[in-house]
Amino acid sequence: MSWMRGGWERVPPSWRLLLLSHAEVLKFAAVGATTWFVDTGVVYALKLTVLQDKPVTARAIGVLIATIVSYILNREWSFASRGGRRRHHEAALFFAVSALAVVVTIIPQAVALYIFHIRVPNVSAFTQAVSNFLTGQILGVLLAMVFRYWALRRFVFPEQIAAPELEKL
Repeated sequence: MSWMRGGWERVPPSWRLLLLSHAEVLKFAAVGATTWFVDTGVVYALKLTVLQDKPVTARAIGVLIATIVSYILNREWSFASRGGRRRHHEAALFFAVSALAVVVTIIPQAVALYIFHIRVPNVSAFTQAVSNFLTGQILGVLLAMVFRYWALRRFVFPEQIAAPELEKL
């Protein structure tokens, strides 16, 4: 694991073992954090400009763009030691799982807006903005991340690839 080389002698052996044994989930979390910033940037750029009155549409577009970035980073880094499928089949499954994750992401925010009516004029614009952030950017994204990690390992990247086979890819 080349990303983990260098400076490891300063990490206590028990921590080193723990980090190495959870390398895949740590990489997945790093990709998730990166794509969270991509998603958040897109969502707020859209909400502050062309989609001011359509927060769920802005959310869906942000998630779509972040999903494309996520596929590239997860394929090439997080799950680089996994595979088992042809690239086009893998990509189709990844985007199918991600489509389901979009629904998971949107559900908490849509519930807050349309079932609990946490939106203007029932609440202040500030309250709606805080609710949108908490239900969309925090709760929705966390729920979708757990779902995606499980589904990607189970369906998209199901097999651990031996080191010599990795060199062929």
